[in-house]
Amino acid sequence: MRINEYVIPLGENARKRHYHETDKGDIIGFAVQLEVLVNDQWKVVIRYDSAHGFAHIDRYYLDGRKDKMELHLKLSEALTLGDEDIKENWKIYQKLFLEGK
Repeated sequence: MRINEYVIPLGENARKRHYHETDKGDIIGFAVQLEVLVNDQWKVVIRYDSAHGFAHIDRYYLDGRKDKMELHLKLSEALTLGDEDIKENWKIYQKLFLEGK
């Protein structure tokens, strides 16, 4: 089993946290999330992960609410989707989060 984990700064007060585990080249677990700095604390805005045994998206709100949406994808596909989505749309997610939307 191999674990890869890193944090990438995206811009002012935003970063992407990436984690994945592989076994013989296959993704067996992952989490990739956008974090935004709010009042000196990093808050998760959106997370793609495989917790609970399936690929899904958790979307967080400034008021503490959370939505979960199942992804009907292989773990490797969901990981790629999450990485690309956050890379391309982090500014929009950050803005909506900070506006409470």
